[in-house]
Amino acid sequence: MAGCLAAGLAACSTLPMAPPAAVSDLAPSGKLRAAINFGNPVLAAKDPSTGETRGVSVDLARELARRLNVPLEIVPYTAAGQVVEGLKSGAWDVAYLAIDPARAVDIRYSAPYVVIEGAYLVSEGSTIRRNEDVDRDGVRVVVGKGSAYDLFLSRELRKATLVHAPTSQAVTDLFVAQKLDVAAGVKQQLEADAKRIPGLRLLEGSFMVINQAMGTPKGREAGARYLGEFVEDMKASGFVHRALARHGIEGATVAPPASR
Repeated sequence: MAGCLAAGLAACSTLPMAPPAAVSDLAPSGKLRAAINFGNPVLAAKDPSTGETRGVSVDLARELARRLNVPLEIVPYTAAGQVVEGLKSGAWDVAYLAIDPARAVDIRYSAPYVVIEGAYLVSEGSTIRRNEDVDRDGVRVVVGKGSAYDLFLSRELRKATLVHAPTSQAVTDLFVAQKLDVAAGVKQQLEADAKRIPGLRLLEGSFMVINQAMGTPKGREAGARYLGEFVEDMKASGFVHRALARHGIEGATVAPPASR
């Protein structure tokens, strides 16, 4: 039985150390290359003074590498779209991404480990008062290129026009600079932006629920099976809950157990 981490995040687990086939799939180079999107503050961040990486996805990557008994290499990105591009060059072995059918063509997902919300931000004087008011002719919605919100809104919006920021973190600044109508993104990021920049307000509720999961390139079947078991163990043991609490993340919830 796998032991408990000294940091106290992990509870004793019933999931054994990874079998050789899973290790070969998830660490073919002899190390686990984990793609971490530092553009999503719910999942990961870097300390501005020390450069230390932290967050629930970083904690999961470290625990997975421990169970695979291989070194961890964090492959950093600033946007989810960049993570998907990194797949084409074989830059990573596991990633932490929102589940989306467009990405599932090339990625085998686990069940989600965290559920977060996508929200809209508008100016204080905007006539847009509800999420349902956004999809109207002439409304310009800025979103991070290639993000889960971009993929979702590209399918769902019929009348409003999407404007792309290079990363999710750049959305609100572009919204203000170009005097756009709506900013879309991670609720926690937009809440922080509304506190940072006067004259902005969040619309109540959310326009989408985002299921954050672990994934590996398609074709790595043993690795994908082990990832699924790993994520369920991390939820059931309380690891994910404690990681969110440890990093002070509010508004995100642990995903429910996967349906059998």
